[in-house]
Amino acid sequence: SLRYSLEQVPFVREILHSSHSSLLQNIHENLEDPSHLSTSIVRALVDDPPLRASDGNLFRIGYHKELDDLLDIRKNGKDWIAKYQSQLKEETGIKTLKIGFNNVFGYYIETSRAQAQLVPENFIRRQTLANSERFISPVLKEYESKVLHAEERISSLEQSLFSQLRQEVSAHAELVKKIAKALALIDSLSSLAELASMNNYSRPLVDESSILDIQEGRHPVIESQISCENFIANDCLLDNENQQMMLITGPNMGGKSTYIRQVALICIMAQIGSFVPAKSAHIGIIDKIFTRVGASDNLSRGQSTFMVEMTETANILHNTSSKSLVILDEIGRGTSTYDGISIASSVSEYLLNTNNKKAKTLFATHYWELTQLESIYKNIKNYHVAVKEDADRIIFLHKILPGCAN
Repeated sequence: SLRYSLEQVPFVREILHSSHSSLLQNIHENLEDPSHLSTSIVRALVDDPPLRASDGNLFRIGYHKELDDLLDIRKNGKDWIAKYQSQLKEETGIKTLKIGFNNVFGYYIETSRAQAQLVPENFIRRQTLANSERFISPVLKEYESKVLHAEERISSLEQSLFSQLRQEVSAHAELVKKIAKALALIDSLSSLAELASMNNYSRPLVDESSILDIQEGRHPVIESQISCENFIANDCLLDNENQQMMLITGPNMGGKSTYIRQVALICIMAQIGSFVPAKSAHIGIIDKIFTRVGASDNLSRGQSTFMVEMTETANILHNTSSKSLVILDEIGRGTSTYDGISIASSVSEYLLNTNNKKAKTLFATHYWELTQLESIYKNIKNYHVAVKEDADRIIFLHKILPGCAN
């Protein structure tokens, strides 16, 4: 697997070399050519090795002489015996000579008793029978030893060679990690680029301003599920002066939660260097994004829905800054209506009034009473999700418009 991955690197380097992007050029400079490493793996391992090293048949023929000989013995044992038998017949002139094998003596050379005197002096007599003599030669003895121990030696040798190969590769661990890091960055960038091209994303302007201006923004996940053509795009304009907080009212299913989440996602995408699902976006750098969305409890810690909600809200108020983005979804619903309205109102006023805490805020709520804050503070504006009432049914238009819900 490492070999097949490394073999792609030269092609990637060639593509990056022709790029005019300074970022890609920098990646190219850090993406070293690993051909020497992939070549050493190619030279050693077969193209399709088994899943486990212990299964054997890992190495190419020609990689190691002893292993080649052992594999040849295992594969061509009968051919070697036949060839050696023919050689002995020719050398001794004994036409009836034959090589046999039994479990008691192993391999042996058999001749008739009448021709036994023709065998070479270095042959060792193993057995005398009524009509024949059995011998073993130094060459056959050596071959027998190889055959009997071939399987065991093959397994041992392959494990040893594989261990050596791993050590050789691990000596280049830093190179492999450096290449992996560069390829991961290329993978991320190319994925973001492909996504931007497929879904008609635009390049955001990210600067040090306090502006958050998104024109025709879309939720990147939801639009992929319902198709771009059917998703209703919405604008968002926030700053630290005239429109620091958008208070959004309207019925369930109208799109409040989707809207505030998509704004947060667009900001995150812009600040990781991605194009964004919007016609245009101007985003002043945001230091933190805080969310208080969803109703949940933590019973294992003895925390009710209300306790979780208040703990998360306290964390927001303690840690937010004027460069933060806060999205609040129906805060205060974990308790009674009037207590909930009081909490939601207090949180809103704190974010609107407190120096260095005036975070850009999207607040979706059912508490219609909160819309009165617009008449008190200049930096909060009311918005609502548009619906159309038609006879006995309601049509959700999913459009965020100025003003409060009726």
